[in-house]
Amino acid sequence: MRSLTRKEICLFAVGQLGWAMMSGLISNWLVYFYQPDSVAIDAGQTLFVPQGRVVLGVLTIIGCITALGRVFDAVTDPLIASLSDRCKSPKGRRIPFMKWASIPLALCTVLVFCAPVGRISNVNVFWIFLFIMGYYLAITAYCTPYNALIAELGHDQNERLSISTAISLTFIVGTAFAYVAPVIWGMLEGGMGRVPAMRVTFAGMAVVSVICMLVPVWTIDEKAHVQTKPSEGTAFSSLIKTFKNGDFRLFVGSDIFYWIGLTMFQTGLPFFVTSLLKLPESMSTIYFVAMTALSLVFYPAVNILTRKLGKKKLVLVAFFIFAAAFFYTSRMGESLGVSPTIQGYILVVVAAFPMAIFGILPQAIVADVAESEAILTGENREGMFYAARTFAFKLGQSVAMLLFTALATLGSGSDGYRIVAATSAGLALIGGILLIFFNEKRINNIIINRGRSL
Repeated sequence: MRSLTRKEICLFAVGQLGWAMMSGLISNWLVYFYQPDSVAIDAGQTLFVPQGRVVLGVLTIIGCITALGRVFDAVTDPLIASLSDRCKSPKGRRIPFMKWASIPLALCTVLVFCAPVGRISNVNVFWIFLFIMGYYLAITAYCTPYNALIAELGHDQNERLSISTAISLTFIVGTAFAYVAPVIWGMLEGGMGRVPAMRVTFAGMAVVSVICMLVPVWTIDEKAHVQTKPSEGTAFSSLIKTFKNGDFRLFVGSDIFYWIGLTMFQTGLPFFVTSLLKLPESMSTIYFVAMTALSLVFYPAVNILTRKLGKKKLVLVAFFIFAAAFFYTSRMGESLGVSPTIQGYILVVVAAFPMAIFGILPQAIVADVAESEAILTGENREGMFYAARTFAFKLGQSVAMLLFTALATLGSGSDGYRIVAATSAGLALIGGILLIFFNEKRINNIIINRGRSL
């Protein structure tokens, strides 16, 4: 089995750019679209669903829908992973799933924002719920096989690190494109109104996304690079075997807290900009693009430091810097001695380095755990390892959406958004503490000893 060339690694990474754009639209703009703040309402945003904590007096409509979507997403992850691990298609175990999931993913993403009734209506609630479920099923069908290919296409730790770096780059670029959406709809809304302009923007991004997601399908010959045999057993039995790995459980535990905190922070970023800093919503685009660009500057340093210090130590550093950045966010907009605009740029600088670390290393850590497990057991369950990770962190993300939409409504004015940021800081600290107990040395020794025996 031959290794990927640099060109093939780039082509493979383009697929991540595509789905990251769609993921970015949902994670960054769904709550902003359906649970807008006063700034967005003043700008002409239509209210489509009941607002406030109307479910049991505690939860919001959008919070419940997104949380249920994440739970559904988490449940389907191991099912898709099992189907992919057991797939016997002549095109490979992963590429066929990616091919057929691309268009449904883009279509469902756009339709989520196309609630049919132009006012508050239960019809809109059902519509959003239906297409959120379709979105999560489609993104699972694409991403779970795609992520499994990281471990399979990378034949050693250095190759996997190179692939993880490339797809991390395209992930943050795709997410950054999603953050550019306000700039695009801002140019269009003068001629068609705010809501139609947002929908046209999302549809245009979806077309680009489909093309990107199909690039690895068209250009990567899975059979030429991967030599594995389809696994046996049910999805449940495979999932149980995967979670029997103690180090994997520790990593996933820390990952859950990271994703709860990060999801709350990312969802809140447009609100932090408009409600805490009192800046135009377009500044959220500027800040995120600046953060992305600066994080890319750190990519070479992350690769160099990883080879010298190991993945675990760098991820620990990232956890604690993120905790500091999230806590700082909770104080933004107050009298800190600098203008609101500069306060935003301080956040950009502080968050860029951990953003680079988390962009590259977690996927590579999962690939190492999957390889070490395959060495010990003789079973190739790469798809299930990535599915098990996403199963856990998506449950965490569902909790994050419930927490964000509930916490954001506490207090008066911008108090809720400050509580969200402070909570994110605490969750990042917990994630870092859990990762301290992850035994990276044991995993590396298993892989190294196998390499010596070949």
